[in-house]
Amino acid sequence: MSAAAPQLNPHEVPNGFLEAIDLTPARQQDIGTYREMLTAANQRTNLVGASTLLDFERRHFIDCAQLVYFEPQARVWADLGSGAGLPGLVLAILMKGKVGGHVHLVESMTKRCRFLADVAATLSLPVTLRNARAEELSLKVEVVTARACAPLPRLLGFSQSYLASGARGLFLKGQDVDREIEEAGKSWRFSWRAHQSLSDPRGRVIAIEGLAHV
Repeated sequence: MSAAAPQLNPHEVPNGFLEAIDLTPARQQDIGTYREMLTAANQRTNLVGASTLLDFERRHFIDCAQLVYFEPQARVWADLGSGAGLPGLVLAILMKGKVGGHVHLVESMTKRCRFLADVAATLSLPVTLRNARAEELSLKVEVVTARACAPLPRLLGFSQSYLASGARGLFLKGQDVDREIEEAGKSWRFSWRAHQSLSDPRGRVIAIEGLAHV
C-alpha cells in the first residue's frame, strides 16, 4: 500500500522535535499508510472522530509522537486501551528499526484488535497485541501510556502493575487534568510533573512515578 507521507509544519513543533523522534522518510511513509488505513476503517467502525482526521498531523501524529520527544531514550512501551492505535501504533512506527524497540498494544475490544493487527502486519511493526483488560496484565516495560482511556484515578489503577514493575507513566490528558490529579490524590500517592502538550495548548502530558495507595 502506498500513501503520501504526512506534511508537517515545522512551526507547529519546537526546534529539535523531528530530530528527537527520529522521523525518517521510511517512518513518514508508514505514518501515511497508517493514516489511510485508519481513515478507511473509520468509515466502517467509529475509531476516532471523523473531523479529527482532517487535522491528522496535529491532532493525532504530533499528539502521539510527543511522547517520544519527552522520553527519547525509551524503547519498550505499553499503550493501555490502544483502540485505534493512538498512541500505540504511532509509537511502534517510531520504534521500528530501533534496537530493542517494542510496543505492547493492550485492547479489550476484539473488533479494535483486528484493526490493530491489520496495521501492524501491513507495516511489519514491532508490537505485541494483547486482547485483554489492562489491569489483568503485568508487563515489564519502560513507559506505560494511554490516551482517552479513562480519568486519571481509574487509569492509575489500570497501570499500577506496570508502574510497580519499574515503568514510568506518561499519559496524554486534556483541559480537565488539574481536576483529575486532585481526584486521583484522594486514592493514590504519586509524584508527577506536567509537560505542556505540543498539539493543544489546553492539554498536558503527565509523567508519573512512585505510585502507591493512600
